[in-house]
Amino acid sequence: MKRFKKIVLAYSGGLDTSIIIPWLKENYDDPEIIAVSGDVGQGTELDGLEEKAIKTGASKLYIEDLKSEFVNDYIFPTLKAGARYEGEYLLGTSFARPIIAKRIVEIALKEGADAICHGCTGKGNDQVRFELTIKAFAPQMAVIAPWREWSIKSREEEIDYAEAHNIPLKISRETNYSKDKNLWHLSHEGLDLEDPANEPQYNKPGFLELGVSPEQAPDEPEYITIGFEKGVPVSLNGEAMDGVTLIEKLNALGGKHGVGLLDLVENRLVGMKSRGVYETPGGTILYKAHDVLETLCLDRDTMHYKSLVANRFAELVYFGQWFTPLREALSAFVDSTQQTVTGTVKLKLYKGNIINAGTTSPYSLYDPEIATFDEDHVYNQADSRGFINLFGLPIKVKAMVNAKNK
Repeated sequence: MKRFKKIVLAYSGGLDTSIIIPWLKENYDDPEIIAVSGDVGQGTELDGLEEKAIKTGASKLYIEDLKSEFVNDYIFPTLKAGARYEGEYLLGTSFARPIIAKRIVEIALKEGADAICHGCTGKGNDQVRFELTIKAFAPQMAVIAPWREWSIKSREEEIDYAEAHNIPLKISRETNYSKDKNLWHLSHEGLDLEDPANEPQYNKPGFLELGVSPEQAPDEPEYITIGFEKGVPVSLNGEAMDGVTLIEKLNALGGKHGVGLLDLVENRLVGMKSRGVYETPGGTILYKAHDVLETLCLDRDTMHYKSLVANRFAELVYFGQWFTPLREALSAFVDSTQQTVTGTVKLKLYKGNIINAGTTSPYSLYDPEIATFDEDHVYNQADSRGFINLFGLPIKVKAMVNAKNK
């Protein structure tokens, strides 16, 4: 096994990375381990992390505050694109990985490290997202992925290893869901969720962390108003605020009303299907509001073509290809489409539902006089006869040829 003097570890303090520090020291001839945690909104999960990292063998821990950059440079560009992987997943884990990996590379280069290590499994998408980012910024850097090397085969065996090495864990064998939390979402995988026939235990105490189930939500609806400028959300209920604060407040509002729960079987990049349950209360509200505003502000052809771009954009994000020319080009297209996506959207939150309650924009393409069912003075309905004759000409000619050849 190759020897390394200094290894930078992507460190979350979860089960995988908690045992990786002693494992690296045991199996790579006691190298210096520098742990790095990117703060993308994990909240209390970062509490006590430095003490834990050092006690288990790291020489130091960097905790990097990436929340603002995460929102403005990753979340909002994806929101503006309207990108949803396989039509539903709002990419909470996917776009958090490139920003974390980029910062890890920067620290590894500053520290003169020989290698970067991550705790992603060989079955998942995150290994690709981390390593493609490393290739983009440090193409010669060695990468260590213990799940592709060690003899440990399951999370149960990881817990055994942790117990044998006196490594404290925040989970038990009974609550051993694989979770990923950031400002945008919380994902749940494993245990009973591995069988798609099992209904998620939304009402089980401790399962949901960002909100409640629709059944437990208030019986009274709540109205909110979100303001956008060029596709970016900039205010809530008339109060201007930065993106981080806005998402935090929407998470609280959406969670309160049971909004943003998703039970999804998705196609991983590596080829297998996986089942996850996602909590994305604030993000789900923002996507709804942005969609509604675009229906007013985008012309038909741009809106329809943008939906194609959204699908490809989502694949690039999910596949870990954030730092690629195509993603940058698609973002440039999206930014062009957003120049008039400015206005306010009023929504009603009620027991898991987000209901449109009114939208306004100075760039609205909706003309009440043209659209009205009442009398108007700007639209000549007789014009439609010639339009239909020309638009339907290929169908008419084909039918005439078919009739002649019968």
